[in-house]
Amino acid sequence: MSCVHYKFSSKLNYDTVTFNGLNISLCDLKRQIMSEKLKVANCDLQITNAQTKEEYTDDNAPIPGNSSVIVRRIPVRGVKSTSKTYVISRSEPVSATSKAIDDSSVPISLAQVTQVYL
Repeated sequence: MSCVHYKFSSKLNYDTVTFNGLNISLCDLKRQIMSEKLKVANCDLQITNAQTKEEYTDDNAPIPGNSSVIVRRIPVRGVKSTSKTYVISRSEPVSATSKAIDDSSVPISLAQVTQVYL
């Protein structure tokens, strides 16, 4: 029996997937990891070789036995993200006491600045 050592990028310790043969296909490795560790089915896994940092992208790509890989959960391709982004406009001053700075004003000395801000 052969094995592939894997860990999620956020974890410290490796887990092991065992299989028959000299290598395992990327698709089979993903399926075994998902069945062992993940309850959610609406994600995909990004598998990267831990030593060479090469990302496996072909589902039929053979991953040699006794390899170590890093696993990241990613959204399924073609699925629209459910997160929302909000844009807040800050065109008005935050407080009523703030004043605009005029570039043509007289230069302020360091003593005056420290007196104002301290």
